[in-house]
Amino acid sequence: MVNNVVLVVDMLRCFMEPGHPLYAGDKARSIIPNARGLLERELASGARVFFICDNHDPDDLEFEMFPPHCIAGTPEAEVIPELATYPGETIYKKRYSGFFNTELEQKLKALGPEKIIICGVLTNICVMHTVADARNRDYHVEVPVDCVASPDETAHRFALEHMEKVLGARLTNFKEA
Repeated sequence: MVNNVVLVVDMLRCFMEPGHPLYAGDKARSIIPNARGLLERELASGARVFFICDNHDPDDLEFEMFPPHCIAGTPEAEVIPELATYPGETIYKKRYSGFFNTELEQKLKALGPEKIIICGVLTNICVMHTVADARNRDYHVEVPVDCVASPDETAHRFALEHMEKVLGARLTNFKEA
């Protein structure tokens, strides 16, 4: 049993580096130092880390809504270099939630974490859906608000409020922890 598990959601080159189809902007880049600090703190305390990574087939139906992105085997589907050297296991996903059709649920059951800390992008899409699925499985979930981002500030604020008031996640601030 581990105390904490950290899920790093979609901190991938496609979302985090300019020039890629779904670049999330400077706001997203600004959370990188906090995400690094979070990983360092949690790894030092014995936490396990999972990188939850969008990883699509070239003809994925999601591309009817969003431009093709994070195609399996391409550089844009890689964890950003600033985080790629941290120890952790990669879980590939094809939908918004890190739980949907992945082995994440089984891995968490085997670990029995006291809480799950979720950081990454986009707050209002993949982060929120992963939080919802973790809470639906009765995990205690913490979301450090300075370690999540979305290019849509209104959607970002809505997602944070929804995660706290409806899903029951605890919102924290990495810099104040």
